Amino acid sequence: MDINASSLRSIYTGLSTAFNGRFGSVASFYNTVAMTVNSTGAQNEYPRLDDLKGIREWVGERIYNRLGGSSFVIKNKRFEETITINRDNIADDQLGIYFNVAAQMGQNAAEFPDRLIFPLLKNGENAVCYDGQYFFDIDHPGFDANGADTVVSNFTSGAYPAWYLMDDSQVLKPIIYQTREAFGIVARQNPDDPRVFDYNEYTWGSTGRMNAGYGAWQTIYKSKADLNAANYEAARVKLASQYKRSGEPLNIAGKVLLVPPALEGAARKLIINERNDAGATNVWKDTARIVVIPHLA
Repeated sequence: MDINASSLRSIYTGLSTAFNGRFGSVASFYNTVAMTVNSTGAQNEYPRLDDLKGIREWVGERIYNRLGGSSFVIKNKRFEETITINRDNIADDQLGIYFNVAAQMGQNAAEFPDRLIFPLLKNGENAVCYDGQYFFDIDHPGFDANGADTVVSNFTSGAYPAWYLMDDSQVLKPIIYQTREAFGIVARQNPDDPRVFDYNEYTWGSTGRMNAGYGAWQTIYKSKADLNAANYEAARVKLASQYKRSGEPLNIAGKVLLVPPALEGAARKLIINERNDAGATNVWKDTARIVVIPHLA
């Protein structure tokens, strides 16, 4: 192959096509627990996610919900993955494997949000969120049915593998996935590039700019207790027993059960079986959708 501007553009097009084709076909899990927020700068400032009081009858003047404009900040970070192709391989037309490598890079980029987001859930009982408490905690500030201040729990400690019950129908979700620049292929393929002279190789890579952080803790419950009917019921009750400042229910329900692979059997037994261990009707059948997430192992 003659190495010139036209052939290098053709290689770039092929690598980009392989990258983008695989990127668009990979299934990921992060959308289950994360809301995507577009970013236009180095960072985003977010208001408290529990400041809204809800709709009320308009009697007299409006009541203004002043959202804290800088309650917490998520700063964008840049991420990359880079490959080099030896000039001799290009000259000898030995490029087939590199298109497969570019496709793998596309898969890595598509799966990257999972790598950002699920470690946050796994470490949530040790990381502080916007209200000053750990994201998974037993004493978040909240309100009771009368609108009085109280504490709210979204966490049960224990020695078992962790499982999570959440409401994925809410606009606000447990995690914020903040994206500034989507992943794409970039190239250093000028024949006069110093790297070609020094190392006899051309360079292509993917890069993106984004980050993730904690969102609405009210929408998810984490338990390290045994995944059984009693503990599942307790988590459902905790999620549903949350109130706005007005005393109205938050209307949070346990609709998705997130489990690591080790708990798939217990989850299916709890949610899918017609009968429980005692032979009675399983009252929890089909009360949640099971999602098995390898990143939670």
